[in-house]
Amino acid sequence: MENSRRKFLTSISMLAAYSAFPMNSFDFGSTKKLRIVLVGTGIRGTGFWGKRLVDEYSDILEFVGLSDINPGRLQYAKGYMGVDCPTFVDFDKMLATTKPDLIIVTTVDSTHHKFIIKGLEFGCDVLTEKPLTTDENKTQEILNAERKSGKNLIVGFNYRWSPYTTKIKEILANNTIGKITSVDFHWYLNTYHGASYFRRWHGQKDKGGSLWVHKATHHFDLLNWWIDSDPTEVFAYGSLENYGASGPFRSTNCRSCEYKNNCDYYYDITKDKHLMDLYVANEKHDGYIRDNCLFRNEIDIYDKMSAQIKYTNNVTVNYSLTTYSPYEGWRIAFNGTEGRIEASLDIPYNKNSAANQAEMHAKEMEQSAVEDTSTESIIVHKLWKDFDTVLVPTEKGGHGGGDKRLHDKIFKTPDVEDPFARSAGIRDGVMSVLIGIAARKSIESGSPIKIEDLTDLTPVAKRIKKV
Repeated sequence: MENSRRKFLTSISMLAAYSAFPMNSFDFGSTKKLRIVLVGTGIRGTGFWGKRLVDEYSDILEFVGLSDINPGRLQYAKGYMGVDCPTFVDFDKMLATTKPDLIIVTTVDSTHHKFIIKGLEFGCDVLTEKPLTTDENKTQEILNAERKSGKNLIVGFNYRWSPYTTKIKEILANNTIGKITSVDFHWYLNTYHGASYFRRWHGQKDKGGSLWVHKATHHFDLLNWWIDSDPTEVFAYGSLENYGASGPFRSTNCRSCEYKNNCDYYYDITKDKHLMDLYVANEKHDGYIRDNCLFRNEIDIYDKMSAQIKYTNNVTVNYSLTTYSPYEGWRIAFNGTEGRIEASLDIPYNKNSAANQAEMHAKEMEQSAVEDTSTESIIVHKLWKDFDTVLVPTEKGGHGGGDKRLHDKIFKTPDVEDPFARSAGIRDGVMSVLIGIAARKSIESGSPIKIEDLTDLTPVAKRIKKV
């Protein structure tokens, strides 16, 4: 038991390794099991940061409290996670009552800062779901609080941990194509997954900061990690043309919509018992509707996005995010002084795939259904030579196997050195979210935005390790 606990402490310190500030190891006192509280009992919190931790790591941790503004959702979460701990609508009361070692934050993005800062000030270490926060002012408040507290904050990035993205990192780190000069990165959300953001609270900037922040922070973190440098300037375009007020008709939600027989985007939440029990059954407590109309007027985020990002090491990136693609997948190409790397996942016609687009995202999020799926290819083309195809064993489920590997690194193998530096700390969280914030501000102003003007964190040409 105590040996497992020591390993956990080591892992948390490693996760914080890419902060620009001095960090000590997470300190959980003398308890035999790690005392954890969770704030935000939505689907991500109760699943990935809740039930999965209970199922896999109960020998070294225990949940001592759950908090949410919705009392009905709290009670359902308690049963779903399989825990026997008190629940709290009042977050401050939970801290005072339970005195946790670690706080996990999985609330609405725009409120992350509130719980992160309160936790740090209370003397707790904090792990937050991505994105870190939604604007530059909240980012600076978090930075200030983390420095002052002497405690640690980590961000739960998982895409780095999939075998496919790790192989790209390995090829780049081996200097296979020389110095990286430019990157083209395009992410496609299909009409099932992409539309889902516009049904939920993510469709409003004041809650999710737009998909530049909520979704693309994943992609920007990958870019920062692959390129191994900090962004310095962003210029972006974006508009809302398919969802929101642009739609042909609107209603309250899909369940009661009179246009359900005519709407291509009709979504029947009643077929999902988990979502019905977690959300629909508890609408009366806070009014949150999980199957909102995609065409409601209050949607104000962008549904098509394009940006150019300049890095401190002079790499330039062309990035785009599409939210109503016929298929779900992504492509990336790295140009270098000695060649080019091309990679992609889930492009259906590349492998003659007949994947069910309606089920793809659900399967990818499923924690208990990780399965091997033969191989995917990465193309490496050296100057003056023919291309080589690198075959990578891949997985489906849990974000390409990344979710499981992230948790295992924290709880099972923290003392094993990671040559790919996949553990993400506060600086990683800040730099990824600042790209999205800068993109949003660039669209609003029509001008390029310098990263150094957003917070007091100075971009550097080479990523900063623990100091």
